[in-house]
Amino acid sequence: MRHLFVLVTACGLCVAAGSAQPRFSFRVVAANLASPWEVTIGPDAHLWVSERTARRVVRIDPTTGAVTAALTVDDSYDPGQSWHEGVMGLALHPELLKGTGRDHVFIAYTYDADPGPQLLRRFKVRRYTFSAATQKLTAPVDIIANLPAYVDHAGGRLTIGPDQKLYLTRGDGGANWANNPCLPNMAQDLPDAAQVASKDWRAYVGKILRMNLDGSIPADNPVLNGVRSHVYSYGHRNPQGLGFGPSGLLYSSEHGPSTDDELNLVTAGGNYGWPYVAGYVDDRGYTFADWSHSVNPPCSQLKFDEFQTPPSVRRQRESEWTGKFTPPIRTFFTPDPSYSVKQSGSLTIAAGGLEVYAAGNGVPGWAPSILQTSMTMGRVYRVPLSADGRTAIGANEEIFRAANRYRDIAVSADGLTFYLATDSNGFGQVLDPGGARVNRFANPGSIVAFTYQR
Repeated sequence: MRHLFVLVTACGLCVAAGSAQPRFSFRVVAANLASPWEVTIGPDAHLWVSERTARRVVRIDPTTGAVTAALTVDDSYDPGQSWHEGVMGLALHPELLKGTGRDHVFIAYTYDADPGPQLLRRFKVRRYTFSAATQKLTAPVDIIANLPAYVDHAGGRLTIGPDQKLYLTRGDGGANWANNPCLPNMAQDLPDAAQVASKDWRAYVGKILRMNLDGSIPADNPVLNGVRSHVYSYGHRNPQGLGFGPSGLLYSSEHGPSTDDELNLVTAGGNYGWPYVAGYVDDRGYTFADWSHSVNPPCSQLKFDEFQTPPSVRRQRESEWTGKFTPPIRTFFTPDPSYSVKQSGSLTIAAGGLEVYAAGNGVPGWAPSILQTSMTMGRVYRVPLSADGRTAIGANEEIFRAANRYRDIAVSADGLTFYLATDSNGFGQVLDPGGARVNRFANPGSIVAFTYQR
């Protein structure tokens, strides 16, 4: 079914009040998917999609909507009780189906590393080889395994850069927060030489990792605290967006606590501040409360409360932290000094996947920009960029408004069609096009498409 949508903007923090908005047709490409997590366009002109809870990789014909399963990941672990487990990241080798023999597809997923009855959550990246004859993914090879995994804040976005390196986001595991208040947050911890030598990846949480396509550590990775590891950047909370621009710049987006979702320009060795800073160093909306190190009483005897902390929980304002810091290029959203999250609610968009839009002959005036999905606001945010891509300029523009949790986005080669993966379910509510909060999604578990009408 096709509909005609006009882009709508709304008043809010750093949101453009638009005029002469472009028009898009809308259609559902495929429905009844099981929590589609990643959508990317392959060289076969199909949409490649990871289904988190179905533990599958599928290929979807964008014209007919026909869904063909390429792989079921039997050892993927997903209990169906969180949004941070199962088959997640998906990256296609740039030479896939180019006749070079490198028909490789990389996936990232959670698994149970304990062979017995106990559960030992871990995360891995695995490489498969795609057969054009059978249209199946076979010959699995683990690239990196035994990465820490938790029930919250998994990150899990995967991409291959123009440098032929594999980039993977890892969240902080929800440490020192609602479901895991007694788990120390290690987003600032860096691995030592002994850990790297023994493949002890415990410090690889709250990080963006960079690796060779065989999983080894690149020789030009940053040296941090005297050690070269897979760690490319650190101080991240839950980075779920990751993408390269045409000039090779890397962007990432991540969830804030109750304010300050971030859009970051990621640099080698960059420290993005978490858990000491959310967004900018401005002492607005967030104060670090160190629940996990409470001693008298110990954390295990405390009940977590975002707004009220007992005397045993040390609090630290953002401006009190003196560490190295790389600020975001945009937040969603930084509150006014008088804003009360407790009284008025959170100001986060729950940032999902992103796409760097650089199509010169696409939608007029859109290049260059970041297209940032939201899982709570029922819209995509278009963030205009400077010509060199290093700065966010002007106000955000709200596009593709619908009562959906937008998990990821992909853009056609001509820059005119935008494919969006929507969550099958989710926590709480989402905004409908009129701005009302609803708990019934318009297109759950789907791939939907918006096409620009010239």
